[in-house]
Amino acid sequence: MPPIADPRAFLETLFSVAVAAADPEKVLAANLPEKPKGRTVVIGAGKGAAQMARAFERLWDAPLTGVVVTRYGYAVACERIDVLEAAHPVPDDSGLLASGRLMAAVRGLTADDLVVALVCGGGSALLPAPAGDLTLADEIAVNKALLASGAPISAMNAVRKQVSRIKGGRLAALAYPARVVSLVVSDIPGDNPALVASGPTIADATTRVDALRLIERYRLDLPDAVMRHIRDGKDEAPLPSDACFARNEVRLVASAAVSLEAAAEAAQTAGVEAVILSDAIEGEAAEVGRVHAAIAAEVVRRDRPFTKPVVILSGGETTVTIKGKGKGGRNGEFLLSFACATDGLEGLSALAADTDGIDGSEDNAGAFADGTTVARLAGMGKDAAEFLSRNDSWSAFDALDDLFVPGPTGTNVNDFRAILVQ
Repeated sequence: MPPIADPRAFLETLFSVAVAAADPEKVLAANLPEKPKGRTVVIGAGKGAAQMARAFERLWDAPLTGVVVTRYGYAVACERIDVLEAAHPVPDDSGLLASGRLMAAVRGLTADDLVVALVCGGGSALLPAPAGDLTLADEIAVNKALLASGAPISAMNAVRKQVSRIKGGRLAALAYPARVVSLVVSDIPGDNPALVASGPTIADATTRVDALRLIERYRLDLPDAVMRHIRDGKDEAPLPSDACFARNEVRLVASAAVSLEAAAEAAQTAGVEAVILSDAIEGEAAEVGRVHAAIAAEVVRRDRPFTKPVVILSGGETTVTIKGKGKGGRNGEFLLSFACATDGLEGLSALAADTDGIDGSEDNAGAFADGTTVARLAGMGKDAAEFLSRNDSWSAFDALDDLFVPGPTGTNVNDFRAILVQ
């Protein structure tokens, strides 16, 4: 087949297909619970929670009330469900108020009532609710330490839930004896629903002892009050075996695996072979970038382990251990590392982006790179490796006008990486 004339447009199309496979209205329609004898209360949190709420109320042909929280700028209008906004990735007072609204919404229910929890990535930061005598400042300190630590999401959530009144299944416990059905869009490698948004309605088996072990392993510098609270153990998060969860149900409605498969099918329809490395890749973003670069270079030079033309797809959630003071997220970090390791290779184009539309704290989902990225920066008198050393991928790709800015997508199935080798 002739070469893809516009590699960036091709990669952007694959991203759009991946996002569409996790469209809230599409995935919720097949996962509606049975209507209850009593009330239906909808709660939710995450960067796609407003779109999930709008889709759910369109599909639900019975009375309901509810409240969800999403990131600033991500709200959409709903008719019966209140949509609140709060800060992400660092919690704020609006998130604290939103947590209170969600907890109030599920109090005083009966066994005839139904709580529908719409849960997706980003909900953890959007639902601060410090436990015991802890303050919002304490919870913010925990969140910042975790984000800078390089710890995987499973470790982050094991710690977060021990300092919260809402995470780790506590919101579902508040709703008891009502039945809780959690509809989850997974942004977690391995798709453990209890880890999405720190599982406000889904308990997991980690304990405060596990949290203390992880704090030591990742050398987290947490406030004294936080350490005292976790060591005290008087308010430990409930375990999955707790009787209050017996009638509850969890449905995984969208995931990275399904989205990557949709993108692969779209590539093949366009005449390009597609391979999926994994939907659950974790590790330091820069290191993962170098590994992907080595695979792509092998294809360019030797047609192995895949034959050109091919698009190499992967997903998951990498991490960045912050050492510098630059701007950017894990997808930019991955891609800049990838670009450094593939400098000068021809026929290579790549896109790395977060499926929720935001990578880090800026307004881009990710960026594009190719074999000329490093050279083009050098032509401006800029050093790609220096940008990488200070975690400043956003500035590098902004200088090149190579940022990818699709805007909020309304869903979140984690990172999307596509490398086209022609």
